[in-house]
Amino acid sequence: MVKDILLNLECDESRNSALGYAISMAETLDAHLASVAFAGRALLPGYLMLDLPASILTDILAKSEKEARSAIVRFEAAAKRNRLSVEPRLITESELRPPDIFSAMARRFDLSVIMQSDDARGANNNVLIEAALFGSGRPVIVVPYIQKDGLKLNRIVCCWDGSRAAARAVNDALPLLKKAQVVELFIAANEKTRNERENRGLDIGNHLARHGVKVEVTIASAADIGVTDAILSHVADCSASMIVMGGYGHSRLREFVLGGVTRGILSTMTVPVFMSH
Repeated sequence: MVKDILLNLECDESRNSALGYAISMAETLDAHLASVAFAGRALLPGYLMLDLPASILTDILAKSEKEARSAIVRFEAAAKRNRLSVEPRLITESELRPPDIFSAMARRFDLSVIMQSDDARGANNNVLIEAALFGSGRPVIVVPYIQKDGLKLNRIVCCWDGSRAAARAVNDALPLLKKAQVVELFIAANEKTRNERENRGLDIGNHLARHGVKVEVTIASAADIGVTDAILSHVADCSASMIVMGGYGHSRLREFVLGGVTRGILSTMTVPVFMSH
């Protein structure tokens, strides 16, 4: 069951898609919704604060906190209209980076909701997404910046390759899969695909059926266009309302960075993506 959701609250009012989506999700699932907004010194790296004149730094910090408090007001107003149980948090001072704070907070929720990066607006959430995906032990839903609708469960496409991450994502998403009208296992076949039984989704399909989820299976060749394009093309063709997939990464010193397919999906996604690692 999903009863506790954490939202990374965007301070830019034009980036409100994740807020509306998280509220609709909390409403559909009858879940508690917490939000966290970062402002002030919590956002600025220490070296930058040392280089700025005191008067300029004061103005920047004041503006940042004002925008964050306005975002919380919008959050509370939207939640009140929907009569939700909510918990806004504002973090202005911390020795840790916002991604580390958010990742640690997310461990105590069923899932977290984060807005997709938007380079055109200078909004880069990739580090936050990486931290939540690889550091929280909980699933993450990334909401496209073009998203207009709230949660829809018409058709959920689950990307399946038999891996640990894919298994984790499918099972973490069970509360949503049980409510979906159609659940589809999508298998992108390429030179790395070897197990014939896994290719056809037999075992995972039977597992989901025991949970009351009936699935369709679609196998598509990814040899020519690549896995990312195969997934996105199919999602567009079948008018899916959500993608469920494993989040893959590569170790870099003590951190993880997004793998190629994961990064490709997150940069060009057109529907919300539910990810687990």
